[in-house]
Amino acid sequence: MSKGARSAAALAGFLLVAGAQLALVLLALWAVLWILPSTVALRAGVPLSIATVGALGYATWRALHTRRRLPAGVAVTRDRAPQLWDLVDGAAAVAGVTPPDGLTVVADATATVGEQTRLLGFVGGRRDLYLGLPLLQAWTPAQLRAAVTHELAHASPQLSRWAPLAYRGRVAVGRVVPRISRRNPAGAVLRAYAGIYRRIDAPFSHSQELAADRLAATHAGSEAVIAVLRDLPVLAGMQRLFHLEYVGPGWQAGYVPDDVFGGLLRVLAARSAEMSQLRGQDPEPPGPWDTHPPLSERLAALTAIPAPPDEPELELVPDLPRLGRALQDVAYPAGGRTVVGWDECLSVARTAEMEREAEAALATVSRAVNAEVTGPAQVLDLAADGRLRAAAQALFPGTSSGETTERIVDLLGLMLALAALRSGVVRWRHSWTGAAELVGVDGAYLNLAELAQAAAEPGTVQDVRTYLDKIGVDLAAAGGSGPVRSQVLGGLVNLTAGGARTDLLITDLGLLLVPGLPRGRGSEAKRRLARLAADGVPGRPDGRFLPFADVTAVTALPGRRKGWVVGVRGGDDVTLRPALDTDELPGGWKAWDEVVTYLTGTRPVTPAPRVSAEGSGEPAEAEARTRE
Repeated sequence: MSKGARSAAALAGFLLVAGAQLALVLLALWAVLWILPSTVALRAGVPLSIATVGALGYATWRALHTRRRLPAGVAVTRDRAPQLWDLVDGAAAVAGVTPPDGLTVVADATATVGEQTRLLGFVGGRRDLYLGLPLLQAWTPAQLRAAVTHELAHASPQLSRWAPLAYRGRVAVGRVVPRISRRNPAGAVLRAYAGIYRRIDAPFSHSQELAADRLAATHAGSEAVIAVLRDLPVLAGMQRLFHLEYVGPGWQAGYVPDDVFGGLLRVLAARSAEMSQLRGQDPEPPGPWDTHPPLSERLAALTAIPAPPDEPELELVPDLPRLGRALQDVAYPAGGRTVVGWDECLSVARTAEMEREAEAALATVSRAVNAEVTGPAQVLDLAADGRLRAAAQALFPGTSSGETTERIVDLLGLMLALAALRSGVVRWRHSWTGAAELVGVDGAYLNLAELAQAAAEPGTVQDVRTYLDKIGVDLAAAGGSGPVRSQVLGGLVNLTAGGARTDLLITDLGLLLVPGLPRGRGSEAKRRLARLAADGVPGRPDGRFLPFADVTAVTALPGRRKGWVVGVRGGDDVTLRPALDTDELPGGWKAWDEVVTYLTGTRPVTPAPRVSAEGSGEPAEAEARTRE
């Protein structure tokens, strides 16, 4: 049997395993009924059989079925970009497949063919090519030709007549299996068989990828294919950095740049030397469901196939910037955010980050000195009379005098920078290659770090005040308008808090608890929490926001069932537990684990409460007093 036939047979095994699992459970049920009295067996047999088939059948369907989310993008028709479609048609002819039914330009740096399949890929459907705008911006026509040919060649029958089915099934299984819930009763057997399938399919999978590379090399030249293999992970990494450092902070602050993809192009141009270095490094190891062989193996398999004759320079997509703006409306909808230029967006974002840090720091200092501290002027007052150092020593016991001074200087530097920004004395100077820096409005350098160092000494605080007043810094200047928007780290849906269904949003400032929706509305609850996360607002009228500064301890409850008691200043503690239908926003559990680790490492250790017989998670003594 050929490798392709073995791969297709292993794919069919999923359906056989699912059916066999259901049959074995029914046989076990009927065996139990056989030994019961006939009257009992007749009365119980039919409903139990129906319930078993229904429950396990539904669980199997849930395990093997998932909706494929279509990426947000802009469809490009043949009449809108005829040269680009000519490139796609040529690649399809080389691969020996029909051209895709549609072409959509998407925001991510990717090139992939998506097919609307059913029954784990046994039944094919509409095929669409998804091409990332960053590739159209950064790559040559030869590189695009190589990437498109490779993607279309996955379904080429030139390697084997089983190749189209094997690839469709491989993609479907790789999408379905990682999403099978651990609570799904049919999931354990299917996950175990998935490992067997992966080992059987791997040889043919690697052969398909190498064959697709060869077809791409014959059409675009081996140099173009090698450039694509080395450049694609670098380009994707640069886009992640671009989102993290440039788009994300402004997005959380309520602003969006007016030309997202134009900014990405500037980053790519400014960091070309950095990208060249990254291309020479080994990429990250592939994931368990990655169908590609190691990069070194792919590069070694490419023979020196010459590139085809140079073609005249073509404009694959007329007016690419216009397409980028249309894609931004789809991929980065403003949704109530203010659309501004890049300079203003980056400036507001950096200032908002400082405002968030300052808000949390001032709340902590206020509790330490038992007085309200609202801004830079009050912080300098505390520094002048020595209370700021005393507060720092109380907040960070065991640190050396030098470390305490460093923390004080950091806080003072933050306060002075905010005061200078609010007074219009300094502005942000941005760079597409590194971090932004504060400079005077005329571009001159202002040494705020030196001023903060001087303000840390009580004897020189007044000198600092005098100098700040001289250059026009108003220590009492008001901050930005509106509440500080928190940065969302993750979210959990359908927890229980004190026995009530609750959704949890994890931010960099604290925890937002929102009353949950009834059972059966999990998808709606998840969408609602995602909208709240996009808003980045730390509170809402029907929710409860717990600032991290008010959390006194986090204690894991004993027992097999997970649970945590979040101690809150004032005694209104919260007990959180996952439910059977608990779900997460992307990265939700990871964010929660990191928050628990952080809070338990920075709060006093408290003994875990004894769990009552009902499992409420409250101390048993308190429960006993309630009963009395």
